[in-house]
Amino acid sequence: MNTTLVRNADVYAPEALGRRDLLLGGGKVLWIGTDAPDLPAAFGAETVDLGGHRLLPGLVDGHVHVTGGGGEAGFASRVPAPMLSRYTRSGVTTVVGLLGTDDVARGTRELVAQVNALREEGLSAYGLAGGYHLPPATLTGSVRADLAFIDCLIGVGELAISDHRSSQPTLEELLRVASEAHVAGLMTGKAGIVHLHLGDGPRGLDLVRRALDESELPARVFNPTHVNRRKALFEEAIELARRGCTIDITAFPVAKGEDAWSAADALVRYLDSGAPRGRVTISSDAGGCLPCFDAQGRVSSMDVGHSGALLETLRELLARGVPLEDASPAFTGNVADLLRLPSKGRIAAGADADLVALDDDGAVAHVFAGGRLHLRDGAVVRHGTFEKMDPQDNRSN
Repeated sequence: MNTTLVRNADVYAPEALGRRDLLLGGGKVLWIGTDAPDLPAAFGAETVDLGGHRLLPGLVDGHVHVTGGGGEAGFASRVPAPMLSRYTRSGVTTVVGLLGTDDVARGTRELVAQVNALREEGLSAYGLAGGYHLPPATLTGSVRADLAFIDCLIGVGELAISDHRSSQPTLEELLRVASEAHVAGLMTGKAGIVHLHLGDGPRGLDLVRRALDESELPARVFNPTHVNRRKALFEEAIELARRGCTIDITAFPVAKGEDAWSAADALVRYLDSGAPRGRVTISSDAGGCLPCFDAQGRVSSMDVGHSGALLETLRELLARGVPLEDASPAFTGNVADLLRLPSKGRIAAGADADLVALDDDGAVAHVFAGGRLHLRDGAVVRHGTFEKMDPQDNRSN
């Protein structure tokens, strides 16, 4: 069993525990305490001294286009799949992959294959069945069977509403797919959520409010994302969080004067609102196209999401004086709770050994995924299968 002794860590679990040592083995945190045990030489344990760096759970990115997104401006606009270290350089140790606008040329088979590839490379990876449109893209012919029989699929998404690219789902159609996801979650212990892409449409979250008012489905099933893309939409989302939904903020770029909140602004507003602190998460939309459309619905410009936006947001929050124990759950424990991943998102004996150490400037110094070092002293030590063939391999996020 590969064992590592992590010494002199300033642990945020996410609560501040102070200086601690940790023993990692078999992909788990085996022990955490203030006085590291003397290990027999036969253990062959490696020692990593963090020198007092802050240690927090590995970031859980709940919205990632692991196969690449895009496609709104033709086949040449399809975004390539991000490689392993694109995640780990950013402190991300768990990803949830999904399909977006293009759920035809890219499908569930490719998604499942890429999720499994990331698992083989040492990351924790999961996926969502379906995509923007209804009927949902599936492998088995139904959402419920996909979640029941395909291990890595844990929910549905990103299903688009209030967007000109959506399939314009009706309330009845939304309730049907949500009930499939919910029942599959009950059968399997999986998340069973419907991750809802929110566009710029004026209907906003009306469809979700109606679903809560007119059905017996629990609010936790409905998980709207991109809720900070319009300021009024964000206020709607906060009210849904009060009703039991978990809302997802996207760490996308926001221009000065734009009718949107940056991820850092949105989280601060959420925390100040008094809404339940466990019902907000932040994701990156990594690998996804971030398009702007003209009045005719054509792409006028585009950007690409990246997992590094999570760490940039966390660093901004810390610079603004938000305590790490208040900021980090939106990137870690809250996501894990929503996704029903009890061994993720916190540091404790028995939890998965997914850990991120931040240096004094808030940059990633070390990353452990499943107890194995992927980043050491800021340098990648574990690469994806094809990264050595990529001439941009050493370019940072």
